[in-house]
Amino acid sequence: MAKANKLTDAQIKLKLARAKGWKRADVGGKPGIARTFPRSNFLDGLAFVTKVAVLAEKANHHPDVLLKWPCVAMSLTTHDAGGLTDKDFALAAEIDKVAQ
Repeated sequence: MAKANKLTDAQIKLKLARAKGWKRADVGGKPGIARTFPRSNFLDGLAFVTKVAVLAEKANHHPDVLLKWPCVAMSLTTHDAGGLTDKDFALAAEIDKVAQ
């Protein structure tokens, strides 16, 4: 599998403008994006994390996840690229779909 190319600052700004709710974040010392998803209860949060896990496995790209009531926090970066790539924004869009 080819290594993903790290996005430029201008590319990140454009993509963040379309990724509602996602913000820049430090993810393990690397540039990343993060978002918090409110959930109605702990079990709903757990079910959401499970749905995201299926997407992440399919994409072979895994977010950092913090499950706590009343929310789930997720962050993304492409570790082998040393920052943000298209993979992060693609998975963020898929996560947003299952969050609804």
